[in-house]
Amino acid sequence: MLKSNGRVADLSLRGQVEAERFTAPLRHRVVRPVTRILSRPDATLPRERELAFGEAFEVLETQDGFAFGYAARDGYVGYVPLPDLSDDPVTPTHRVIANSYCAAEPALKRPDPADPMPIGSLVRVTGTQFDNCDWAAFPHAGAVRHMPLPHLAPIAAVDPPTDPVAEGARYLGVPYLWGGNSGLGIDCSGLVQAGCLACGIACPGDSDQQAAGLGDPLPDDAALQRGDLIFWKGHVAMVVGDGRILHANAHHMQVVYEDMQGAIARIAAKDGAVTGRRRLPRP
Repeated sequence: MLKSNGRVADLSLRGQVEAERFTAPLRHRVVRPVTRILSRPDATLPRERELAFGEAFEVLETQDGFAFGYAARDGYVGYVPLPDLSDDPVTPTHRVIANSYCAAEPALKRPDPADPMPIGSLVRVTGTQFDNCDWAAFPHAGAVRHMPLPHLAPIAAVDPPTDPVAEGARYLGVPYLWGGNSGLGIDCSGLVQAGCLACGIACPGDSDQQAAGLGDPLPDDAALQRGDLIFWKGHVAMVVGDGRILHANAHHMQVVYEDMQGAIARIAAKDGAVTGRRRLPRP
């Protein structure tokens, strides 16, 4: 996606596109449980994609309450509400691997309210305290918040994940949400991207982009293996093995395992046949 809106463009595009000015991006991070990426600076528009808490957005311009730029994870271009971002230079150390919550006090029984912290969020752990379990402390909005450490995994793990399907399965039961990218709601391509990024595999955000260039194409008669992708028009699923797929879909309205042949027949009857198959690169 072109990192330009005609008025401002990323500095890397100088000499390649026309723009009133070129600028280096300023990294911001999301400070809400989730925020929308919009195609224009208009809060009434539907989401194009989303960013979860702590994810990075490279800001090229701010105007009228919106930031224009692109998601650091995949270069997805758009507008994000400015109040949802902070330019505090925090580098995350952990990723959230289960739908969780955060609170002011590191205690199982506490008087303060808890705020949602969905799968896909990123935090910088600065310490731990124990109360029935270890609680991770992390900075947020000038204060310190806490969440259960078992709901986190180090980003720079000694043995990083290598199974995108297992990482995608963390989202089982999460509601289907068109354009969603978190444990509060996710769509088919968001699920594939989440599984890939957790394993260090670069992955675009939309299913048409994934169908065009993620991994290697497979012939129609290829024996499918765990982690392979099956594409339909506007949809993608991950092969689990044992005749099953994992996908976020609007039929079940959530992330589910489904019989592969049954899903192929069901989708063909409504939306058309399989359009392609691809094999992910190794992490």
